[in-house]
Amino acid sequence: MRVLYGVNGEGMGHATRSQVVVESLLERHDVRVVASGAAYGYLSGVLPDVQEIMGARFVMEDGEIRRWATVRQNLTDAAGGAPDSVRSWIEMTRAWQPDVVVTDFEPLAAIYARIARTPLVAVDNINMLDRCRHDAEILAGCRDDFAIARAVTRSMVPNAVRYIVTTFFRPPLAKNQTTLIPPILREAIVAAEPEEGEHLIVYSSGEEGALAALRASGVPCRVYGMRGGPAEGTTDGNLEFKPRSNEGFVEDLRTARGVVAGGGFSLMSEAVYLGKPMLAMPLVGQFEQTMNSRYLEREGFGVAAGELTADELGRFLDGLDHFRDRLAGYEQDGNEVALRTIEERVEVAAGSRPADLRKARRRSRTPPIGSQREKANEEGAS
Repeated sequence: MRVLYGVNGEGMGHATRSQVVVESLLERHDVRVVASGAAYGYLSGVLPDVQEIMGARFVMEDGEIRRWATVRQNLTDAAGGAPDSVRSWIEMTRAWQPDVVVTDFEPLAAIYARIARTPLVAVDNINMLDRCRHDAEILAGCRDDFAIARAVTRSMVPNAVRYIVTTFFRPPLAKNQTTLIPPILREAIVAAEPEEGEHLIVYSSGEEGALAALRASGVPCRVYGMRGGPAEGTTDGNLEFKPRSNEGFVEDLRTARGVVAGGGFSLMSEAVYLGKPMLAMPLVGQFEQTMNSRYLEREGFGVAAGELTADELGRFLDGLDHFRDRLAGYEQDGNEVALRTIEERVEVAAGSRPADLRKARRRSRTPPIGSQREKANEEGAS
């Protein structure tokens, strides 16, 4: 089976997840990867066949995503972005004749699938916005952000025959042809044996207010992600500023008392898997992070906060025993279920007849009702 696999270049979560999936598919299939931005830089060093393509990007200002500026920027990029090279890539890919296209929120691969009438399978966490129903508590105060985020999500990867959504929480499904699977984790996380130490592991860009709250707590904190980052570890009271290191970060996460970070899905999933309570502070204007953080708190796995203050940190520290008890009930057997489900769905899509694919695309736009909803929810639990 020939698989074209597209990877979004914004943030490293798409890349690290896709590496795990592609390496699994490569054991039995011919896989070619297309990626943009940071994802290309990373994947080209760890996978055998990776091609760089133009990708979307966010516009940031004062730590906040500027929604309409982002839309304008990406429209400008698309208008000025080498259409001849895109056409050449499409023709070259068509000559290779992939049997199926898989995309981790990468739109150019999805465009190819539509042009070439090739079955498309979406594998990501962001389609949670559109493929599931979210109640008033999750949407409170953020309905405009949600509406925009959902519209953008729909436009990025439309008309897939199957949407596979990675998640540690399970709201009701809103549309057919949707399968919920456990998060896909880096092998270093799957292999890690969690222990409970005294320190918090903190991922922070270094705002002084946040650092002041951490200092005032007196709790040992190992801080990553500072702008620029130290070349070597430095200490300031109870704060230890750590240099960038994948191995060091995994070790500090494995032995942490808890996690303090943003609302990104990848680190949150790793914390949940390792049984580490988390204080999550979603990026302003990024509803997907807000959603993740609110579900984290609803599950009893931690706290969702607007910013890192002494009060929010105290609420988190006071609840650590409760959060750990709740996390002890979370079950996930590494990547086994996720990877098996992805391969099964991809093989089914690749082997489908054109009439079946048209039916699947139509069904993917409709909500499950009655017995269909029960069947969809059973699928989602697989």
